[in-house]
Amino acid sequence: MRSTPDVRSADRDDLAVVAALSVSVRPASPVGASVDHAGEDVLRKHLSVYVGSGGTVLVAELDGQIAGFLLARTVGPQLFAVDPAIVVDALFVTPDSRRRGIGHALVAGVAALAGESGAPYVYAGAPAGDRAMQRFLARLGFAPAAGHRVVSTPILLRRLAQEGAPSSPRGDVRPRGRRESTRAAIDDIIARRRRARDAGLPSGPLDLRAFQAGRDPERSAS
Repeated sequence: MRSTPDVRSADRDDLAVVAALSVSVRPASPVGASVDHAGEDVLRKHLSVYVGSGGTVLVAELDGQIAGFLLARTVGPQLFAVDPAIVVDALFVTPDSRRRGIGHALVAGVAALAGESGAPYVYAGAPAGDRAMQRFLARLGFAPAAGHRVVSTPILLRRLAQEGAPSSPRGDVRPRGRRESTRAAIDDIIARRRRARDAGLPSGPLDLRAFQAGRDPERSAS
């Protein structure tokens, strides 16, 4: 008789197993940092922080062994979304346990969480190039919602510098404060007026009194 996977929320001991499993198989994730160089202790700490900040770790147990896990969290309500949503951050099934309904059972578990929390939508992403995961999600009704792109911060800063973005004297890009932004806007207005004056164009507010007098002689005479 074929075993049925048992899906439940992970306890402390389960988090240690999930961390060890992640180190051994290096599962891909559509978001977050790579685990290629993270040790078991680091991943266990990350999982504890994830759960402590409201995330949920589901594990699927098959024949007494954890054969897969899913990480999910609730987001929102937020801008343009008045209802919360469930986001699946990672979904993994061990290679020797695939095609045994574990992935379906884990997704069923997160669907139950969505129902309990009143979330009308569940979001999930597949790592780039993982066509098997994309097909799996598509079969369960997941449709494209938005295309996310990711870039490391050092590369982003370097590209911004190459594109001529404003930078600090140290060479790193930093956001402007409100006072600095206001001053920059004033300097820009002054520069525009100087260019307009040099070109013989009006550089200040338009005087509409002559225009109004031509449109309404009686009003201008009063």
